[in-house]
Amino acid sequence: MQKWRIGDVTITRVIETEDRSLTASAMLPEATPENLAPLHWLRPHFVSEAGQLISSIHSLLVESRGQRIVIDTCLGNDKPRIVPQWNQRQGRFLADLAHAGFPRERVDFVVCTHLHPDHVGWNTMLVDGRWVPTFPAARYVFSAKDWEWLDKAPVSALGDYAGDSVRPVFETGQGECVDPGFRITDEVWLESTPGHSPSHVSIRIASRGEQAVVTGDLMHHPCQIARPRWSSPFDFDKAAALQTRLEFIERYGGQPVLVFGSHFATPSAGRIVRDGDAWRLDV
Repeated sequence: MQKWRIGDVTITRVIETEDRSLTASAMLPEATPENLAPLHWLRPHFVSEAGQLISSIHSLLVESRGQRIVIDTCLGNDKPRIVPQWNQRQGRFLADLAHAGFPRERVDFVVCTHLHPDHVGWNTMLVDGRWVPTFPAARYVFSAKDWEWLDKAPVSALGDYAGDSVRPVFETGQGECVDPGFRITDEVWLESTPGHSPSHVSIRIASRGEQAVVTGDLMHHPCQIARPRWSSPFDFDKAAALQTRLEFIERYGGQPVLVFGSHFATPSAGRIVRDGDAWRLDV
């Protein structure tokens, strides 16, 4: 379990899965072993010796001003999904959260960078055949335009994740639709980074002169820092997602800002630094 400190803010990573499966490669079709080979800095953390992408699905637990905040809630247990590794999981994620000091009853905020099944799964849990909010005392924060889009979208081939992981939160009155810029505390706020979803957000953290940012899925893998034009088939608007990545790298490249990738494998965080005429993640 990794832990960081940004001024007075603490950030803890809890992993649900970390692997080098074909699912990870499918996220970025251009990230073939041949194309990855010149990016030597990706090994050993982010690319295997065989040239496979290493990917993680995890939550970041943030403590700020006495508030316990969960950023993205991974896959969840018992969810029917078409992806075999995601289907009807039975993992120990909640026990790991409690071990990290975040028992589900004491979480104050849940923030989803966007509404895809690997970021909303533990929003709910199955109790007596019903999906109920996992975090009974939490305010769940969603981008308003993302929910407007998903609420009207047909059920995806990936599964009815709106029905089993988002709508039950609104039914209890715990869901809150907000705009980018919304502040959870004066140290933690949402930053607009659209493209992967209609109103995707990243999470900015600043305290005592130190800074961090959680990417969400504006990039899926550190290789996109060096090759931002490599896009994911899951991007809602590929042109907007590319523009967002380029602006993100320009904004945070060369700056003392710790970048947390929402799917970056261990060690998951680093600073964007120059690498010749490109950029890389310095861990």
